[in-house]
Amino acid sequence: MIRPVVAGVDGSPEGLAAADWAAREALRRELPLRLVHAWEAGLPEGDPEVTLPELRVPQHHAAHVLLSALDQLVQRYPQLSITAEQVFRLPRSALLAEAESADLLVIGSQGAGGLAGFVSGSVAMATVARIERPIVLVRAGETAEDEHLPDDDGEPSVHTPFRDVAVAVDVDEPSEAVLDFAFHAAELRRASLRAVHVWHLPYPHVLPDTEERARARTEAERELAELVQPWREKYPAVAVQRKLYEGRPAHVLARAADGAGLLVVGSRRRPAGVGPRTGPVAHALIHHVSCPVALVPHD
Repeated sequence: MIRPVVAGVDGSPEGLAAADWAAREALRRELPLRLVHAWEAGLPEGDPEVTLPELRVPQHHAAHVLLSALDQLVQRYPQLSITAEQVFRLPRSALLAEAESADLLVIGSQGAGGLAGFVSGSVAMATVARIERPIVLVRAGETAEDEHLPDDDGEPSVHTPFRDVAVAVDVDEPSEAVLDFAFHAAELRRASLRAVHVWHLPYPHVLPDTEERARARTEAERELAELVQPWREKYPAVAVQRKLYEGRPAHVLARAADGAGLLVVGSRRRPAGVGPRTGPVAHALIHHVSCPVALVPHD
């Protein structure tokens, strides 16, 4: 079965940017694109009892949002197979159901502050916390040029090489799915891979000396090299840079991913009082990284 790239649209700038990014990714993966708009207001479509036109206004608006996004993408990417469907379910439930049969789910990411549509607000966070498939979150304003390095004059371009793919590597967590996704993304773009690992020493009553810190860094370098090596062999065309930083991941990774075209990070769901949630590192990156963020779930 061919799994499509699925994009959730809601008419917001974030949702439209996500749909456009999803179209480009579908072309890279040689997969079809499926657009989904989840609509929960009003009455079911085709209800024979509806006679007042004003009761149909919200439904017509929802249909317009979906068809408008479809028309834009069909004109922009005529070589891409695109379908669209209006789903009469709660947005979170619709997105999770769509993800089950998707190769990749792409939705808008509002980041910190401001207003958001149903995809780019709290629904996005709830979807991320429960999804079993990779998901990419895209900010408003993300363009095809942003995926590429600037030209010789410093101007945006789609004719220059792709920016590198950054992947956050935690040597203490399962990393196979995360690294496979990241290497594959880099291969599709013919881009280099930036493997980032953040290490730190536990804070004792006495600060560690220079020698102790050097030993810890050497060990972190060894562990990162060992984790990455099998994937370098699987994806020999991908050039790899290993980057180590000292500090706390939630504080350091956003800066370490600066300049990347895509950041890939593992998303570990943990039990909380009201159900599963993302870990603190993934949560921080969703809110503070400007490039698209791919979250690959693991236990």
